[in-house]
Amino acid sequence: MDQEQDQDQDQAQGQGQDQVQAQAQDQGKGYLLDNRQAEAGTRFDALAALFDASTFRHFETVGIDEGWRCWEVGAGGPTVSAWLAERVGPRGRVLATDIDVSWTKTAAEGVAGVEVLRHDVARDEPPAGPFDLIHARLVLVHVPDRDAALRAMFRALRPGGWLLIEDADPTLQPLICPDAYGPEQELANRLRRGFRELLQQRGADLAYGRKLPRLLREAGLVDVEADAYFPIASPACDVLEAATVHQVRDKLIAAGLATDEEIERHLANIAAGRLDLATSPMISAWGRRP
Repeated sequence: MDQEQDQDQDQAQGQGQDQVQAQAQDQGKGYLLDNRQAEAGTRFDALAALFDASTFRHFETVGIDEGWRCWEVGAGGPTVSAWLAERVGPRGRVLATDIDVSWTKTAAEGVAGVEVLRHDVARDEPPAGPFDLIHARLVLVHVPDRDAALRAMFRALRPGGWLLIEDADPTLQPLICPDAYGPEQELANRLRRGFRELLQQRGADLAYGRKLPRLLREAGLVDVEADAYFPIASPACDVLEAATVHQVRDKLIAAGLATDEEIERHLANIAAGRLDLATSPMISAWGRRP
């Protein structure tokens, strides 16, 4: 396929995905943290600072090596794809996909060895593989048809290939301030409850992380293991929370879950450094296709 045909196909796919996304948002079920919002890049940077080291540790656990073919699902920021591309080298392949690649394409520019493709893991056929490693972080918790997405990823694995899924479990540890010793922390936790309610309204499974080991086994994977990680105080947690609140403030107010004054007070508390902010536990589960 020549470049002009490829561009036309990408544009047509993009229009179709935009229509699907717009319909979902009209029904109140669209992705709450839209990649096209200005704060998306800030959130990606904060998530990388918080979780990349743990993700890379899991890549090392499965034994990633030169020449591997890797699929990064719901890529978002460029750091994971770039790390994979460096590790697999010029003989390997790294494919980064997302339902909305408007930010991913820009972020991946200049990252050698990374191919970006618009793709809906729950709706579209898996990209051409097979893959030695497939990874998704903070993706499936937001996907309405998670079972279909897992099946698609399993089909795309080579025999012996590894699937690593990392997803949050907000109900396992629901507080953004576990040490809720004062009114500032109580306000932060109340706004976090509102944020979780918005996620649930859009179909997120807030107890998904803990299910991953069982789901990977049921999908047919073997040698399944899992662990959990979450920071309880970090400058990156402050950055992530501020960016998240900015992204959802209008929706919180419209739903009657917070007032503008409460949000401004919470943002001021974050800026003043008076909160020890945590994240939801990140459950990482990995298994191998027989």
